[in-house]
Amino acid sequence: MKSSVAEQSTAEKIQNGDKEKKKKRRSSRRSKHNSVGCGTEEVHNNEASDGRNGSKAKNGNPSPSCSSSNQQGLDIRTSDELGEMRACSVAFNSMPSMHLNGQAENGDPSSRMNGDLFQQIDDTSERKIFSSYWCVDAVNEALEKGEAFKALFRVNAHNRNEAYCKIDGVPTDILVNGIVAQNRAVEGDVVIMKLDPFSMWPKMKGFVRENTAKSEESNNTLSRNEYIAPVYGKGIEVCVSQCEITSLDSSSRQTEFFTAVEKLRATVLSFPSKRPTGQVVAVAEKSLRRDSIVGFLNVKQWIHYRQGDAKKNEELLSLCDNEYLQLMPADPKFPKLIVPFRDLPGSIRRRLESSDATIEAELVAAQIVDWAEGCPYPQAYVTHVFGRGGELEPQIKAILHQNSVCHSDFSPDSLGCLPHLPWEVPEEEVQRRKDLRNLCVFTIDPSTATDLDDALSVESLSGGVFRVGVHIADVSYFALPDTALDTEAQLRSTSVYMLQRKLPMLPPVLSENIGSLKPGADRLAFSIFWDLNVDGDVIDRWIGRTVIRSCCKLSYDHAQGIIDGLFRSDVPPNGWPVLHGPFNWSDVIRSVRSLSEISTVLRQKRFRNGALQLENSKPAFLFDESGTPYDFVVCGRQGSNFLVEEFMLLANTTAAEIISRAYPNSALLRRHPEPNMRKLKEFEAFCSKHGLELDISSSGRFHESLEKIREKLKDDSALVDIFINYATRPMQLATYFCSGELREDNVTERGHYALAVPLYTHFTSPLRRYPDIVVHRTVAAALEAEEFFSRHSKTSGRRCFTGIHFDNDAAESMEGKEALSIAALKHGVPCSEMLADVAGYCNERKLACRNVRDACDKLYMWFLLKKKRIILSEARVVGLGPRFMSIYISKLGIERRIYYDEVDLLTTEWLEGTSTLILSMLKTRRGGRGNNKLLKEVAHVLSPYDLYGSETDESKDEIVPAVFPLTVRLLATVPVALHAVGGDDGPIDIGVRLYMSTYHST
Repeated sequence: MKSSVAEQSTAEKIQNGDKEKKKKRRSSRRSKHNSVGCGTEEVHNNEASDGRNGSKAKNGNPSPSCSSSNQQGLDIRTSDELGEMRACSVAFNSMPSMHLNGQAENGDPSSRMNGDLFQQIDDTSERKIFSSYWCVDAVNEALEKGEAFKALFRVNAHNRNEAYCKIDGVPTDILVNGIVAQNRAVEGDVVIMKLDPFSMWPKMKGFVRENTAKSEESNNTLSRNEYIAPVYGKGIEVCVSQCEITSLDSSSRQTEFFTAVEKLRATVLSFPSKRPTGQVVAVAEKSLRRDSIVGFLNVKQWIHYRQGDAKKNEELLSLCDNEYLQLMPADPKFPKLIVPFRDLPGSIRRRLESSDATIEAELVAAQIVDWAEGCPYPQAYVTHVFGRGGELEPQIKAILHQNSVCHSDFSPDSLGCLPHLPWEVPEEEVQRRKDLRNLCVFTIDPSTATDLDDALSVESLSGGVFRVGVHIADVSYFALPDTALDTEAQLRSTSVYMLQRKLPMLPPVLSENIGSLKPGADRLAFSIFWDLNVDGDVIDRWIGRTVIRSCCKLSYDHAQGIIDGLFRSDVPPNGWPVLHGPFNWSDVIRSVRSLSEISTVLRQKRFRNGALQLENSKPAFLFDESGTPYDFVVCGRQGSNFLVEEFMLLANTTAAEIISRAYPNSALLRRHPEPNMRKLKEFEAFCSKHGLELDISSSGRFHESLEKIREKLKDDSALVDIFINYATRPMQLATYFCSGELREDNVTERGHYALAVPLYTHFTSPLRRYPDIVVHRTVAAALEAEEFFSRHSKTSGRRCFTGIHFDNDAAESMEGKEALSIAALKHGVPCSEMLADVAGYCNERKLACRNVRDACDKLYMWFLLKKKRIILSEARVVGLGPRFMSIYISKLGIERRIYYDEVDLLTTEWLEGTSTLILSMLKTRRGGRGNNKLLKEVAHVLSPYDLYGSETDESKDEIVPAVFPLTVRLLATVPVALHAVGGDDGPIDIGVRLYMSTYHST
C-alpha cells in the first residue's frame, strides 16, 4: 500500500504557496459544481452499498505521501479501508487466474487482459505493471533542475496507446507512447513528465521538409554553429543550434544557462523531423473528468462466466462484494474501469441477482477512486444511472454530467439579489446616465432568442460621417461583486445552448426580463459610440452607462430581407415584429441599410489588415412540436449575421483597449495563439500536392490564399469544404488570460491571430458569459476613475482613460493612480492573481460548453439516423491506403473511415505506384469465413431490382450507388450510406458504409 500512498500524495502536494491558494479557490468552485442535481438516479452511499456502510466509496481517494516524513495532515485510513479500495488486490471468487509475465513493465498491460476482467489476481503478488510515482520532494527538485516538466495530458481518441503532453512554450507536443509510459494518467490530468533521451525520439508522422534537398543526415550532423548541451533529464545531451540560441530572448535568462523549456524549444525547432517522447512520473492535478466517466456496464460477459461456474458451485448464485463488473467508457480516450459489486446502486444489484442482461443498455456514470500499480485498469464506483442509452433524454443528461454542467435551479440566495417584478428603471439611475430613449435603437437576433444582450443604432452626421452605437445590457448593475448571484454566475460561467433547450448562466428573471433589451421597455445599458468616416476609420468615440428603449426586435431573416431590398414600404408584411416608440419602419429600414454598408467597409478593412476567417456551412435540425428532430438542412451565415458580428468585434476590441490601458495588470483579455506550425506545413503540402498555392507567412496571407482557393474551386463546393476543414486543424483554441500574466510587448502571445488585433476581450454578451461581466466592471471602474480625476484636476469632460488618446501622464500621476485604485476596489476589479484564476476557470467552462454543443449535435444527428435508418450521401476520399479509406461527408461536416481489409466476399487490390484502390466482389463465398467482417458491415449493397423499394430517405433518387469493381483514388467522390451505431448496446456514433449495387447475391 505504500506505493499507492506515494502516488496519491504527489498529486496533492506539488504546489507552492501561491498555487495552493489558487487550487483551494478552484476546488471550492468544483465542489459546488459536483454538488448540483442532475435530475437522474443519483447513487448515494446507502443505495450503493445496498444497506451497508458505503463511506469507503464516497470518501474519495486517500491522501498519502511517499515517505513517513511527508505524512503530516494526510487523510489516514485504516488498513481495512485501504484494502477494500484496492480492486486488484482482491481475488475474483469464481474466475480463472490471470498470469502476469515478468515483462509487464515493458508492454501494454491491457493487451494481456484480452478483454476479460473476470480473472483472479493474486493479492500476494509483488509484480508491478506501472512505476511508482515520484514523491513531492523528488518532483520539486526535478522541476527546479529542468529534469522534469509539468504538462497537460491529452489522449488520442483513435488510439488510446498514444497520448500527448503540452508544455507551455514548446511548439511540439510530447508523445507518451504506451499504457506503461502513461503510468495511470487520464485525459485532462496535469502531469509531471520526464523526457526520453534524444536518441529515442522517433521521426515525426507526416513530417514535411521545407527544403526537400536537405538530407535527413544533415540534421543530425554537428556544424560549427552547434554545440552539445545537457538540455533536460539526467545524462541526456542533444544538439542545439547556436543561431537558435541567439534568437532566444536574452531577458528571460537570469544566468548564463537557458531554462529547460527554452533549451527544449530550441532542440525541437532545430530537429523538426523528430517527435519528442517521454513518460509520466507523477500526476500533479487530477482531471475533473475522473469524477464523471460515462459508459455501459459489461453485464452479459459477467453473466456468462457466472452461469458457467454456478453449475459447478451452487454457492456462487448469490452476489459477493469481492466481485467486479467492467465498465466500458463511451469516450474512447478513457480506459476500461472495474466496478466492485459493493459500489453498485441497489437497483442494479437486484437486477443482477436475477441475471437481467438489459442492464447493459443503461447509461451510467462512474468516478475513479484508485488505480494501483499492479492493476491494468482503474477502480471506480457508479455515481449516477441515467436511463437507456438509446433514448435522447438519458444521453443529454449524461452529456451534461460528464462536462460538469450545472443544470439545477438557481438558489434562493441568488434570486434574492434581484429586484421584484414588475421592475422599472429607478429615476435616480436615469439621472446618473445618458438618456438615449429617444434614439432609434433595435436588436437583431435569432428569431427564438429571449436573452437580448446587444442592440444597434446609427446616425448620419455631416461630412459623410456616421455615428454608430452598440448598446450592451448592463448586467453588472444587477450582479454585484461578492454576492450570491455573482458567485453562482461565476460557477456556471456561461450559458449552455443545446438546440432545443438552454441552461442560462443567470436567472431567467434577469437574463430574459429585466436585463434583456426587450423592445418597448426602458433598459440599462453600456453604450459605445464611434464616429466613422467613409473609409471605416474611427474619428472619435464615447463609452458610458446609458438608458435605452429598443423600438423593435428584428430576426436575422428580417434584417436580411431589408438588406436584400425585399421590404420597401412603411407597412410591414405579416409576421413582422411590433414597432414601439415614435419611429416609423422607414427609420428602421434606413438604419439597417446604413449599418450594412458600414459593416461591409469595416469587414473589408479588417481582412486587408490581416484577419482570417475559416467557416463552413453546418447542418441545422428541424424539430417537430414535441422537440424531436425529423430532418436537417445545410445552411450558412448570411449578410445580417456579418453585420452584427462586425460591430460586436469593434466593441470588444474597444473595450480591450480601454481596460488594458487603465488596468494594465488586471484586465481580463482574450488571446488566440498562432497555429501549430507543423500541422500548418502539412496542410501547405496537402494543398501543393493538389496544385494549390498556400501562403502561411501570416494570418492575412493565409486568408488571401484560402480565398483564391475558394475562387479556383467555386464549382466544387464539397472540395472547398474539405480544404477549409483541413485549414482549421492547425488552429489553437482562443483563451482568456489576465493581462498581468504576459508582458505588454509580447504581442504574439497576447494578440488574437485570427482577428489580427493586438488586444481583444469579450464585452458584448454579459447575459450569457461571465467574463463579459468582469470586463463591464473594469470599464465601469475606468469611467469612474476618469470622472474622479477630471473633477479633481479641473479638466471636466476630458476622457483621459476611455477616449481614443489615452493620457498616460494622468494615469501615472498620484491623483490618477489613486482614482484608478479606488474605482477598482469599488467595482470589484479582481487582482492579478485572482483574475488569472477566474480566466482559467472560464476557459474550462467554455471548453465544456463547446463539448456539450458538439455532443448534442452528434446526438441529434444520430437520433435522426436511427429514425430514418439510412441516409444516403456523397463523400470525398481524403485518405486512401490498403486497409481503409478516410472520407469526408460535406453535408454533415464530418470525417469517417471505412475499413475494407479482411471482408468476406470482398477483395482489395492496392496499387502503390498510383495510390489507387480497386474493390471487387467475389461471386462465391470463401471457404470458412473465420474472423473476416461481413460485407454488410462495409457496404450497403442492393440489387438493381430493389433500388426503388429500399428503406432509405428521399435522397435515394439523387444518390446513385456505385458498382463492383470499384476504382477509388484520392479526392474521388463515392456514394455512402449513413446509419446510427450504438445506443442501447454501446456508445453512439454515426456509421458509414459504401453504397453499392450488384446483381450477385450477398
